[in-house]
Amino acid sequence: MTRNILLVTNASRQSAIDAFWQAIDLLKTNGLTPIAIEEDFSEMTKTGEEVEVYSDQPIELALVLGGDGTILRAAESLRGHKVPILGLNLGHVGFMAEGEIEDMPEIISRIAAGKYSTSSRMALEVEVYKNKEIVFSSWALNDVALEKSSRERMLEVAIEVDSRPISSFGCDGVVFSTPTGSTAYNFSAGGPIVWPDVEALLVVPLSAHALFSRPLVVDRNSRLAVEVLERNSGHGVIFCDGRRTFELTPGSRVEVYKSPTPVELAVFEDRPFADRLVSKFNLPVAGWRGPDR
Repeated sequence: MTRNILLVTNASRQSAIDAFWQAIDLLKTNGLTPIAIEEDFSEMTKTGEEVEVYSDQPIELALVLGGDGTILRAAESLRGHKVPILGLNLGHVGFMAEGEIEDMPEIISRIAAGKYSTSSRMALEVEVYKNKEIVFSSWALNDVALEKSSRERMLEVAIEVDSRPISSFGCDGVVFSTPTGSTAYNFSAGGPIVWPDVEALLVVPLSAHALFSRPLVVDRNSRLAVEVLERNSGHGVIFCDGRRTFELTPGSRVEVYKSPTPVELAVFEDRPFADRLVSKFNLPVAGWRGPDR
């Protein structure tokens, strides 16, 4: 039986192109069939190499060579397909990646042996309403961010949880995040880091002019909303994983809730999240003796 592995990379970087061809050779050596996304492969050529282009054929796993942004692009390309995604980091932090690019031979060997499992990660659905009509809808794996469009004008917003108002204030924006995205924009904005197996929704105001503008952690089944108030408010823009955008005008209402369609990530059981946290953020743990001291 053919085992197709979809390769996704950032073809604008030479290091990613080199890794792409290395992965092709390693996949074939391990009895796996490499498949390429056309927008990647069309920009790369190598004499004598034949790589099948993805056209909705069955895929066992997507192997992403790049940073978190490339992993998010793979998730976008495979939305609606139950294909696990495994990232090899070529970026700076690569928090969502399961390994570094130098681990490629070992990781492809483990893929060939089927020595990986899948982790279902919560995603978000987002709907924008104007005059009670949906004018935009999308989804996000990491976060849905509302930001002001111009430096001169704040966004005047009201925050709502489960159809009840929480607070209103002027701000630079609001970030809604999943636990997977808690180490991304949410983290930079001062939100909490949440373990990926905890299902919750995170809300973090950005530079709010208010006495109460704390990050919120709410139930996974809650429905969150932000209303862009018409009082002295500037225009805004919504970003879904930083990839899909929509302009917001005063009077817009943005609703965010748990998506019924999660994103599958391929993981190795021997990689605890705490170890990933320490490694990626280079956290000091000197002096720790452990439970067997």
